[in-house]
Amino acid sequence: MSIVNVPEIGVFLPTSTPDPERPIIGDVAGAARTAERLGLDSVWATDQLVAAAPILDSTVALAAAAAVTERVRLGWGVLILALRPAPLVAKQVAALQQVSGNRLILGVGTGNTAHGDGSWRAAGVPVGERAARTDAALELLPDLIAGKPVGAYGAPITLAPIAPTPPLVVAGEVRAARQRAVRFGAEWLSLRPELGALERGIAELRSLAAELGRPVPAVSLVAPLSTEGADVTTEQVAAFADAGVSRLILSPTGPDTEGDYAHAAEVRSRLRAR
Repeated sequence: MSIVNVPEIGVFLPTSTPDPERPIIGDVAGAARTAERLGLDSVWATDQLVAAAPILDSTVALAAAAAVTERVRLGWGVLILALRPAPLVAKQVAALQQVSGNRLILGVGTGNTAHGDGSWRAAGVPVGERAARTDAALELLPDLIAGKPVGAYGAPITLAPIAPTPPLVVAGEVRAARQRAVRFGAEWLSLRPELGALERGIAELRSLAAELGRPVPAVSLVAPLSTEGADVTTEQVAAFADAGVSRLILSPTGPDTEGDYAHAAEVRSRLRAR
């Protein structure tokens, strides 16, 4: 099978532990260096304030990765935008763009309720307002990052230094999330690797873009690494690419970060050889 559009391959940094019984928080800087050495396209940090299991601060993790790499892209996967004031996010984004040489990818979402409401209570943000607050922040972020005066906070504020606004990736599986991606984003990020569900989501994305008179966002997908070998994973990735996925972010299988990254790099190599 030949692949016309070969997707970029990204991996998650070891910043979180989905299963508290299997800790996988590891050497973030070392992992970022490994990903770059292996030729992978991007590294990603998960985000949450109060989670069901240990998790590192995403901004700190991306800064650590930026400091030890030169080429690999650095992605929030994804930032829970409504937990923070928009000017704070803009300041962090601009700073990361500065220290990384503009390699940031800004993935955003409204938050996974599987973690409960602890983050929202801690941040003083009503959980029921997270979607509206996300949209409001997305309206302001480009001007804040660009150093333009923003008057949403009483007297206008202007942030400096300025930076290019990174590509915006909007995550979510409901219609509102895909609509948000069309309105604000360069990409839609799906968390459902089932091919049928993915194809239906892409069809709705295209329909929404036509309704709103907007370009169709590119499609990124979070998917688990196969434990059955690179050939199996390569076939799966080929199917995702044929469906329209332009970036695949592979989630870890366990604490062996270097083994996972090597596996991902082998998939990338085989795809490009087709």
